[in-house]
Amino acid sequence: MNTEPSARIVIADDHPLFRGALRQAIEAVIAGTEISESGNFSSLLDVLAQKGTADLALLDLTMPDVQGFSGLIYLRAQYPDLPVAIVSANDDPAVIRRSIDYGASGFIPKSLDVPTMGQALQAILEGRTWVPSDIDLSQPTDRETNELIRRLTSLTPQQVRVLMMLSEGLLNKQIAYELTVSEATVKAHVSAILQKLGVESRTQAVIAAARIAASAGTPNAS
Repeated sequence: MNTEPSARIVIADDHPLFRGALRQAIEAVIAGTEISESGNFSSLLDVLAQKGTADLALLDLTMPDVQGFSGLIYLRAQYPDLPVAIVSANDDPAVIRRSIDYGASGFIPKSLDVPTMGQALQAILEGRTWVPSDIDLSQPTDRETNELIRRLTSLTPQQVRVLMMLSEGLLNKQIAYELTVSEATVKAHVSAILQKLGVESRTQAVIAAARIAASAGTPNAS
């Protein structure tokens, strides 16, 4: 008898009640799914490292240890073959469009009913991009945003994590401790980040990172 799950899905959201509701929705529309839950971005990374593979990650934009689209950018760099769908209460068309620009395979508003959510999940698992039907993805992104996206997506996964920590105000020594690397390695990452983002200082790099949060409409974008 085949005991393999029909799909492996990881839910990353800091609200336990919503994780439970999303789990029930998934189980109602996709039989035999193996579901893992994470309450923050760090535990999501632990789950992915332990599991080795997943068919889909469902990522909230507003978790305590991740700013705006930086978590999405990190996942796309670290796990390029892993489809990532944003699941968010913020269904602003600009946020949905930016999610796709940064590499999401879909955007699922938390307000969706269960049948529609099931259709969205099925479409993404089949390799298609899914957004609400009233969202037009055909309009081109403005040149300045395109350039920022290009620069941000050129960062390595470790450089994305360093940029996230810079945005939190951590010093090189603190970043080195968190990532279990030397301060010299952190300095090298910071230099590479500045070069790739086309900026001259840590402050300018943090401003660029803040634009990621602002474009996601996150509370800490201010």
